Amino acid sequence: MDINTLRGLATVFAMIAFLAVCFWAYSSKRKKQFDEAANLPFMDEFASPNSANQELKHHE
Repeated sequence: MDINTLRGLATVFAMIAFLAVCFWAYSSKRKKQFDEAANLPFMDEFASPNSANQELKHHE
């Protein structure tokens, strides 16, 4: 087995791994989890709207 065969196999394995990640990411089973994760940065604002005001008062 020479280096070119190894390079070819590495390319094929990389392509298979890429396609597997794409199928996983765009799977309809994951949509709910990804939607929840996308909204995580905004959860603090909705969970406790007065917490930001309280933090400002502590710093003044």
